[in-house]
Amino acid sequence: MIKDKSIQVFLDELASKASTPGGGSAAAITGAMGAALVSMVCNLTIGKKNYENVEDELKGILKQAEELRIRLTDMVRADVEVFNQVMAAYGMPKETEAEKAIRSKAIQVALCAATDVPLNCARACAEVIDLSKVVAEKGNKNVISDAGVAVLAAYAALRSAALNVYINVGGIKDKNFSENRLAELNKILEGTDILTEEIYQLVKSKL
Repeated sequence: MIKDKSIQVFLDELASKASTPGGGSAAAITGAMGAALVSMVCNLTIGKKNYENVEDELKGILKQAEELRIRLTDMVRADVEVFNQVMAAYGMPKETEAEKAIRSKAIQVALCAATDVPLNCARACAEVIDLSKVVAEKGNKNVISDAGVAVLAAYAALRSAALNVYINVGGIKDKNFSENRLAELNKILEGTDILTEEIYQLVKSKL
């Protein structure tokens, strides 16, 4: 599986002429790194002197961050799978009217699936941003810069996932589906730029 490959192999494949992995997979793994950094700050805060009063809260944050890391890592594979589904649909025969109809339907199904995967990625990344705020406020000051890297990674991943939603929605004929997904994406994105900058400045003030 792609998530079990070494970083070097993944980057080599990302840089190659192959269509996958691509930007969607890169977004997912970047989000997963943000979640992992939230976990790191939690792990280096829990059990430390002077942080006893936030220990229980950060244990809860750690659990959430690890769940998000797993979800986002799995999306690396999911992105490859839906892209391949789209390409397979476009490659279907179109000689007869019946074949054209079947192909068209398959393309629409694939594009819908290829929209939902990055939308789920965006949703998870927004959650990582929220968790980053907690660890930036309450985490061990010796690793506070990692909370800043976490939020920046999550935000970059969020915006990157959004691009993959936009590109796939453009080819979907079901306008209700498209409008619904875009409205949900806009809701996810709303205020994340401001929140990310606030967290970044908070971290910077503690360095």
